[in-house]
This record gives sequence, C-alpha cells and structure tokens, in this order.
Amino acid sequence: MAERRKRRAKGEGSLLKIGTCRFWYASFYQHGRNVRISTKTSVKQKALAELRRLMGRSEAGLIPVTDLKKITYGQLRAGLISNYMERGNRSLETRADGEETIGGLKVLDEFFGFSDENPGAPVTQITTDAGRKFVRERQAGGFSPATINRSLACLRRMLRIAYEDGKLQAVPVIRLLKEPAARTEFLPAEKFEELYGALPGHLRPLILFLYWCGVRLGEARAIEWSQVNLEERLIRLESDQTKNSEARTVPLPAVLVDILSHVERKTGRVFDDSNLRTEWARACSAVGLGARKKQKSKSGFIWYAYSGLIVHDLRRSAIRNLVRAGVPEKTAMAISGHKTRSVFDRYTIVSTEDLTSAMHRVEVAAARALPAISEKLVKIPVS
Repeated sequence: MAERRKRRAKGEGSLLKIGTCRFWYASFYQHGRNVRISTKTSVKQKALAELRRLMGRSEAGLIPVTDLKKITYGQLRAGLISNYMERGNRSLETRADGEETIGGLKVLDEFFGFSDENPGAPVTQITTDAGRKFVRERQAGGFSPATINRSLACLRRMLRIAYEDGKLQAVPVIRLLKEPAARTEFLPAEKFEELYGALPGHLRPLILFLYWCGVRLGEARAIEWSQVNLEERLIRLESDQTKNSEARTVPLPAVLVDILSHVERKTGRVFDDSNLRTEWARACSAVGLGARKKQKSKSGFIWYAYSGLIVHDLRRSAIRNLVRAGVPEKTAMAISGHKTRSVFDRYTIVSTEDLTSAMHRVEVAAARALPAISEKLVKIPVS
C-alpha cells in the first residue's frame, strides 16, 4: 500500500492549482493573512523553490509581495519631487503649465509609462535589467553618456528615497555610464565675435554676460533689475540664487553696461533666455562651432540632435580670460563663484599656444639675465 502523503506543518506553506491554470500557486501566511501568488511555472520542483523564496522574504520581514506590486513608479516619482522641494534643490524646474520636474525625468516618465492618467509601472518592474534596457534605448537614440546619466541619477535617487521612507527593503543596482573626460572647450575672442553676431538680439546681453563674467546660466537667469547697479557696474547675486548658497558681487564690463543702460523698462528679470537652446544650436552651427542633425522619432516627431560648443563653455572661457589677463586666482574665483581650487583648476584651460608662449617668455627672461650663456647655448650644434 502506497505511503500516505504527509500534510505540511502549519507555517510551511503549500502549492496548489487554481481552476484551469497550468501554473502552480504558492500559498502561505504573511502577517496573519493567507497569500496566494502564482509561481509562473508548471514544474513542481521550480514552484517549490519559488515558494521557499517567497516565504524567505516573509520571514525576513520584507514588504509583502502583494503590497510591493501596489507601489508604482508614479509614487516613487512623487517622493523624488517632494524631496527636492524639502531640500530646496534649484534643479527643480517649474514648467509653464505649473508642473514641477527635474532634468532627465521626462524620458524616465515615458520609459516607465507615467502620465497624468497612468501611475506607471509597478516597482517590481523597476529593476537593474530595466535600467540596462533604458540605457540601450537611449544609446540607440544617439544620446551622450552624460545625458543618460542625468536620468539614471534621478532613478537612483527616487529608489533610495523610497528605501529611506520604508517603502522598499532593497534598492536595485542602477549603474551609471562612464563619461568622457571633463570638457576643455573654450571660445577665443575672435570666434566669440562671430557667434555673437549670429545670435538673435534678445539673447546677446545674456551671452555677453556669461562670456565676460563666467556666471552660471541658472544664476544669470534669476537676476532681477533690483540687483543691478549700472553706476558702479555691479550685479549682486543673493545667496538663494547661487549654487553654493553664498552671495557674491559680479563686476560688469563696460560694453554690457552700455547695452543694459539702453533698456527702457527696468523691472523683472534682466536677461531674456527665450528659446535659448534652439537659437544657440543654430548660431553655433552657422559659425562652425557645432552641428545639428535632423532626427525623427517613431511617432513621426521631427527634432534636431546638436553636438558642439555648449553654453557652459562660456563659463570656462570667461575664467580662462580672467586668468590670462593677470587677474589673481582668488579674485577670479570670487567672480565665478568657485569655492574649491580643484574645481576651479578644471576651468583654467591651458592651450598649445599658452605652452609655446610660456617657453618664449622663459627664453626671453634667460637671455636678459644671462646673455653670455644664452649666446653660447644657441651656438651648440644639435646632434
């Protein structure tokens, strides 16, 4: 007579079939209530392994799987926005329709299916593999590692916040791409003149200010006329407008003072940045500082991918110009708003012309100090 099958002890869980479904269901108690979850396999041994995994989660005090599926991308996204508001992050942007967003977040919304009508994917689908798939899709679209990383950083942050808030017991690994070395582009005065002439009139004061003073674009956008003193040729940046939360005074070049003095209505924001991104790309392409490539999305939307000089390169150019003009580095840092020397040094770009000029100055100095020795060195034949 066949041995009678023993019943599982209470708390061990069990496998069962429901209706005509070919998959086994795992049945066990979690926090005092019975949970039934499909193992998504018809192989009993695999189903048993899944049952043990699920019960292991329960014993470890992890969030019930059934509850975890109720958490959506939209909830994680809301937590990220709230955190930015609590911390007063200046990278939190408000669109014309009043919606608050962060750079790199929009493409994540599209990838995880978030909209006003849809809360997006459940958190169980926001995994390391999902992060990899996002990267592949963006790379196929021709986007740079830096652009992709901005979105990945948002995803990492929202997952971390959900973990800190007790919504997740584990955070999926989201790996950033390796970015190229820090940019070294700068704009010589003669090329700036070409670019300046190709820009529309409403953008010229802003671009002139960025090129001469090295102020960050976000700081320049926030300046109001009440902060401008044209008589003393100064602009006062308040602590809530600067990246390092320290107020500073920025001197103005005479050419910009002359332009601003002819503005009749001196109220509100000083600099107009309307359509800056598109007009910048057009102007740079026109003078050989960049290139625009026409693109078409799957839905038929036409847009242009731009590569070349970026607005932030004006900041690097301004700092280089200050240092080359003999302005003490401490003063240059006070104008640009750099707090650390290591970051400032990345902006003081040294070109081949600078190196050649440096050697020429050494040769001149040596010839003046030791004319006899210099003359002998010149006569030494090169073997």
